[in-house]
Amino acid sequence: MKKILSLLMLVALFASCEDDATFNNPSVQGKKDNVRWRASSSYATVTGGVLTVYGNTPFETLTLTTSSTVPGTYTLGVNNTNKAAYMFEADGVSSTYATGTGVGDGQIKIEQSPDGTVTGTFYFNAPSTIPDPIGAAVVNYQEGHFYRVPIQGAP
Repeated sequence: MKKILSLLMLVALFASCEDDATFNNPSVQGKKDNVRWRASSSYATVTGGVLTVYGNTPFETLTLTTSSTVPGTYTLGVNNTNKAAYMFEADGVSSTYATGTGVGDGQIKIEQSPDGTVTGTFYFNAPSTIPDPIGAAVVNYQEGHFYRVPIQGAP
């Protein structure tokens, strides 16, 4: 009886194991106003040496722009070249937040850009650019990461 019980326990143990791996490759994610946020799609572009990383959900767009693709730290709120923007649009309601010259703060850090992708981290505080119907004056992103986001048109 002990052998049958042991065998049944082993069968139950192995039957409950799954091989269901989920990969975040590519990914743009972070904490938006202290709530986990993850883009459902992401891509990057390079135009005139300027890198722009996009993270999208059905109603939101996050845009991170740096003056170069070179690994390094790019400070936000200093100029209009290195900037972050967030836009929400649904059911006729639109909210836009952005950093710029003397507006908002934060940083984008490019860690690497191998083989047509870009990886890095970010955080920022971006004030509303238009009167906001939902009342939020600033959008805050913390612990932001973009991982192996494909650069469109890259070889």
